[in-house]
Amino acid sequence: MRLAVVIGSSGGIGAALREALIEGGGFDAVIGLSRQSVPRLDLLEEATVAQVARHVAERGTPHLVLDATGLLSDETLQPEKALRAIDPAAMARSFAINAIGPALLMKHLLPLLPRSAPAVFATLSAKVGSIGDNRLGGWYSYRASKAALNQLVRCAAIELKRTHGAAVCVALHPGTVSTPLSRPFAKVGLEPLSPAEAARDLLAGLARLGPADSGGFFDRHGNPLPF
Repeated sequence: MRLAVVIGSSGGIGAALREALIEGGGFDAVIGLSRQSVPRLDLLEEATVAQVARHVAERGTPHLVLDATGLLSDETLQPEKALRAIDPAAMARSFAINAIGPALLMKHLLPLLPRSAPAVFATLSAKVGSIGDNRLGGWYSYRASKAALNQLVRCAAIELKRTHGAAVCVALHPGTVSTPLSRPFAKVGLEPLSPAEAARDLLAGLARLGPADSGGFFDRHGNPLPF
């Protein structure tokens, strides 16, 4: 079976991506994975990542894997406005979810992609993770963890190309979307995208990318962003 897999399918963008893929009808099945799915996926527990990889392999061959996970803030973590606000435990948690977790997804899921057919692995990064585009500073943990994610994607894409020449592995900036992650930080006067709009644009942008773009960082329309 030709599969699409959405990681973080219980979140705003992840749920919208899964729905759009089901409606599009381009795959035999669309598998949604999250902490609420069966089997359960927790980016902080590699054993669950390995388990869902086995589950996917038993169902068929993933031709599209979309990672829509991420953490910006919660009841214990807020973006830092100054160096004095850096907390080692909070920073480690941000890296664990935003960088190490996606790296584990790549470790266990990239080998499942078809070796001789077009395939895509895409993970949601963030424009604020761009070092070249950083003009405001602050948000140390989130910026640094997403910058690390971009580097991990680049490394994985180089390795993937040796065995899966038709595959694409990229990082995507979805824009400001009306989800619990970004809603508290939306700029006044800027109307955020709905999850459905973001999903539509992300899928259309991915359709523009090919193997030559693997390892890159792009906006939701498929336009390159600076690292």
